[in-house]
Amino acid sequence: MTTSVIIRGAGVVGLCVASELRARGAAVTLLDPAPGPGPQACSWWAGGMLAPFCEGYTAEEPVVRLGQEAADWWQTHGATVHRNGSLVVTLARDRAELSQFARRTSGHIAVSGPDLAALEPLLADHFDRALFFGDEAHINPRMSLETLRARLISDGVAYEQTDAAPSAQTVIDCRGLAARDALKDLRGVKGEMVILRAPDLTLSRPIRLLHPRFPLYIVPRGDGVFMLGATQIESGERGRASVRSVMELLSAAYALHPAFGEAELLEIGTDARPAFADNLPRIRRRGGTIYVNGLFRHGFLLSPALARMLADLVLDGQIPEVMDEDHS
Repeated sequence: MTTSVIIRGAGVVGLCVASELRARGAAVTLLDPAPGPGPQACSWWAGGMLAPFCEGYTAEEPVVRLGQEAADWWQTHGATVHRNGSLVVTLARDRAELSQFARRTSGHIAVSGPDLAALEPLLADHFDRALFFGDEAHINPRMSLETLRARLISDGVAYEQTDAAPSAQTVIDCRGLAARDALKDLRGVKGEMVILRAPDLTLSRPIRLLHPRFPLYIVPRGDGVFMLGATQIESGERGRASVRSVMELLSAAYALHPAFGEAELLEIGTDARPAFADNLPRIRRRGGTIYVNGLFRHGFLLSPALARMLADLVLDGQIPEVMDEDHS
């Protein structure tokens, strides 16, 4: 008998869960008040880095381990995955930051001189050493969301533009911060980003610039467009980027390469990411509803693993390692 599932929320988690369930034969209906991916969802403002080893600098072990599934999953589901690795650099005065990053992470090699110039010629005149994480990748998050949604609809997944709570037997709640009405320990962590166009600059992979106060990551989107991010503020506020944060991001970009000072500012965005106290995700079952939430800043990195676990739970009764309530 075909299992029928309703999923509330069509952000990155909801779309990944729908994809995994549909691939295993379930009949899936997606409910979301928006007509499709867009700025109403925090996944719209993501960097798109699939960088589990770098995340190990601050994240717990499950993020590093589970995140290693992401690149293959996204490629299998139609996303263009750029497998060029990532680079971590620091200004000379902050050299100790790079050494500390190396000690607390794995999966990297140290590069300098001609090796660094071969990876990123743009950085060769400004940095003399870096850490290269060769097994990491990145995607364009907005294009990937659109691709995933289109594939689901073409594969027979129903999409209803509503936020009404369904009365079906099996409901998967993937609403992010909107699920605070049921998950009282869920909190918001505000993130801000900017998008620049610098057609004369070329990067092949995400770059992390370590800094004691405002670390920066910059992700190439192609055609001279770059996404900059890294702010992390304990706040559920979703609609206002602060002048200080934007100035710090732009200052860090200028420190990475002065030519960014001539870039065109295309977009400033902000949203609040859902997180629990330890910044690790949870799967919770309460009655007929299963909640998948708390992915913090790791939405694109961890959603594939959470979707796999959720499908194992719904279709096979296998208890996920991240489940912390109601194991019945």
